[in-house]
Amino acid sequence: MSVIYSSEYWFDVKRVADVIPNLNQLKNKKILITGATGMICSAVFEILIYLNRNYHFNISITLAGRSRERIKDRFKLLNENEDYRFTFYDSTSYSFDYSEKVDFIIHGASPADPKSYGLYPVETMKSNIIGLDTLLKVNKKNTNCRLLYLSSSEIYGRKEDNDPYKESDYGYVDVLNPRACYPNAKRAAETLCASYYKEFGTDFVIVRPGHIYGPSITDKDSRASAQFTRKAKVGRNIILKSVGNQLRSYCYTLDCASAILTVLLNGICGNAYNISNPKSVISVRNLAELMAKIAGVNINYELPSDEEKSNYNLMENSSLDATKLIKLGWTGIFSPEEGVARTLNYIDLS
Repeated sequence: MSVIYSSEYWFDVKRVADVIPNLNQLKNKKILITGATGMICSAVFEILIYLNRNYHFNISITLAGRSRERIKDRFKLLNENEDYRFTFYDSTSYSFDYSEKVDFIIHGASPADPKSYGLYPVETMKSNIIGLDTLLKVNKKNTNCRLLYLSSSEIYGRKEDNDPYKESDYGYVDVLNPRACYPNAKRAAETLCASYYKEFGTDFVIVRPGHIYGPSITDKDSRASAQFTRKAKVGRNIILKSVGNQLRSYCYTLDCASAILTVLLNGICGNAYNISNPKSVISVRNLAELMAKIAGVNINYELPSDEEKSNYNLMENSSLDATKLIKLGWTGIFSPEEGVARTLNYIDLS
């Protein structure tokens, strides 16, 4: 499963790159990225590659992960040592000896689908806390280095009203429910960033993406939007296993990637920023209906299994207020209609 790198796709990369404020600050910088084969950071990497190839930004990119082969397979048209370097990194291990100079660290490595949270709650917590700690140590060793941590809208927990969450809002999370491994790990990781800053003066910013969708989903992604995408792409009816009234801040992958780079370059140290396209705050059912319409398929309703229900995001409302992000100069490009059409056009399921 991969992205079809057509000329139209690279034009979309150009569109989002063109709206990132102060982009020239990336020239000649050294960037370390974890989670580059994942849905979000793969799009960040594509923007950086585009800048190097078309504008000669001379960004030195190191992709940190457990499998060199997985990275090669994900980015078949790119060349190791020419487009990027690889270094071994396991987010569940305390051992990460990285001695190279680095200007920016983008930490996106984490289990990122509900099925993983249910099957591997311990690994979910360890990857967010231990994996971050090893990178904060790298951050600490490098003068004038900034770390960006990918958190999640799930840290907000549940609340009673349907108002979008601001960065200062926090609701209820049942800490003894193993499904809380993900939001509580993200909460703890954010506090770890703040603690390093307090004790060592390390520079960090945090982003809290909403529900991201796009052609860079993985074959293991069990989120509703990913399941909708795989069904619609092959012309099969979409399966909805709830009424679908849950309100979500959806955001197309390339818009999310441009938001990450906007915060990396312009965010205030110690601050968190919601990533949400104001044009894309819709319900789960709205997204399913839109995808079904564009793909020419129908929606079928089924009851979820007990296992599936245990992995669900319990937030009825996870809409986000993106005012802080927009004040940095970020603009979302893709409407839900545009984003869904491009998702189905650019995804390769083979």
